[in-house]
Amino acid sequence: MPTIKIYKQDGTEAGTMDLDESVFGVEYNEPLIHQVVVAQMANARQGTKSTLTRTEVRGGGKKPWRQKGTGNARQGSIRAPQWKGGGVVFAPKPRSFRQKVNKLVRINAITSALSAKLSDGNLIVLDKLDIEPKTKQMAAVLKALKIESRVLLVLPEGNGNALRASGNIQQVRTAACETLGVYDVVANAVMLTTVDAIKALEAKYTAKEVAAQ
Repeated sequence: MPTIKIYKQDGTEAGTMDLDESVFGVEYNEPLIHQVVVAQMANARQGTKSTLTRTEVRGGGKKPWRQKGTGNARQGSIRAPQWKGGGVVFAPKPRSFRQKVNKLVRINAITSALSAKLSDGNLIVLDKLDIEPKTKQMAAVLKALKIESRVLLVLPEGNGNALRASGNIQQVRTAACETLGVYDVVANAVMLTTVDAIKALEAKYTAKEVAAQ
């Protein structure tokens, strides 16, 4: 069973914690993580771009000049793609970029990513995060923990003070346990969380809970 050290906000150790092996002891699976991240980014695309083809551009019904005798190249419409104001060749149209990912695949990918964070030493757990909604207090916590790289702060829903305190710190990204995605985990060098958040993640992704869903 994997274990991890628990820290206080001032950077001192507060003990250790046993972690669920089905969530934080999973073998790293890079192809699976890549598949889910690509799908997550594709699903975030709106797909609303649209331009006009030559049949949709207004005007151009009249032939600009006669076919022969002018010395110019033959033209059928001033709304052809080579004309200014003409239509677009293979014009992009609204479409869905959505990719379907099975629930079990998504769960296996995120547990693999969480396990990699633990094995690489990039998972930091606090006993609690009790601060006011002030940037300097969150900055002090990061300084005490010696976190200088890009960090993902994962907290249970309802911890608004910590989220507001992190909003103006460029290196900090925030996510709730309930909506944590694979991309959130892999796109940040360090993951900072609390004991309560770890328990929430374990309750959501343990093998027993997954089988019951």
